[in-house]
Amino acid sequence: MRGYFGIGVEGVSKQANVGSLFRSAHAFGASFVFTIAADYTKSGGKTADTSDAVDQVPFYAFPDLEALALPAGCKLVGVELVEDAVDLPSFHHPAQAAYVLGRERGSLTPALLARCDHVIKIPTQFCVNLGIAGAIVMYDRVASLGRFAPRPMRAGGPVEARPDHVHGRPLFRSAERMALHQAQPPARGPATD
Repeated sequence: MRGYFGIGVEGVSKQANVGSLFRSAHAFGASFVFTIAADYTKSGGKTADTSDAVDQVPFYAFPDLEALALPAGCKLVGVELVEDAVDLPSFHHPAQAAYVLGRERGSLTPALLARCDHVIKIPTQFCVNLGIAGAIVMYDRVASLGRFAPRPMRAGGPVEARPDHVHGRPLFRSAERMALHQAQPPARGPATD
């Protein structure tokens, strides 16, 4: 899967639920995890973060929204049950994304919502646990952007294999680089008898 993602939370109600979110992020291959204006400690999340995610994945604790710094080109995606949010099953995930969830017993602040490039919602009747919500979003990202065999029309597993990746011809940003590539002799594999 191309691209990268990070996931985090604004504020903390229950540190164990943030630990669960970070453990799931580690399992789904997140490039980083973060908190914004949150009182989160490694020991506080340890009961649920059994993979020790904050030692395995880069962790950023931003003291406030103004301090939030994301890589160039990274889109901020808020996860919140608001009227104009896009339903998760209809959302096309950006290649470079940072997902942010609000504290339990609360919502993302209006200032953070205003800063988001996209806002999505999980189509549920009411809010679900923070760790569960984050896992659903990360699963949807992997399922929609990953290379998996197509789902069959009937119940059960796939009836056809995942298609092989097709490599296209090299693309060059300049004529100079293309000329260098064309001047190089083709690579040869190991000699065979």
